[in-house]
Amino acid sequence: MNLRPSTILLCLGFLSMPLANSRPAHATLGEKADSVEKDRKALSGVKTTEKASRTNYKIQEITSAATTLREFLTPDGVVFAVAWNGLAHPDLSTLLGRFDQEYKNAKKQLPRKHGQSRSAVKGDHVVVETWGHMRNLQGRAYVPALVPEEVNLDEIR
Repeated sequence: MNLRPSTILLCLGFLSMPLANSRPAHATLGEKADSVEKDRKALSGVKTTEKASRTNYKIQEITSAATTLREFLTPDGVVFAVAWNGLAHPDLSTLLGRFDQEYKNAKKQLPRKHGQSRSAVKGDHVVVETWGHMRNLQGRAYVPALVPEEVNLDEIR
């Protein structure tokens, strides 16, 4: 079978279309849960039913083509932490909201460690940890001051 270059390019274009629109889902730290719903609609993500409900927090999950995001909510509905896994890390500037600049400043202060797939950045008000490998990138971000009492940080995954 002998295909012309224009036919190959056309086929590649159609194959890449689903990837062009697959953006990761986002929740914004420190904001009410309605910020998550707004982002879910914009991303055409699927909000699953509550993944878990504990006495001191709830977990909701949003799935997009590239990433699954779990949002951890206080009883008042404030996002105190998010955790993700998938093909790509989410856009942290959207995810961190008002804590984004603090994260960027704290990250600049860390020495570069080449070849490491794990990172922990601690600012004054926010903690962002990332790990994983190709096709299975994971992470979490949380605001320690917003984490409800009796919540074990190991549960934020």
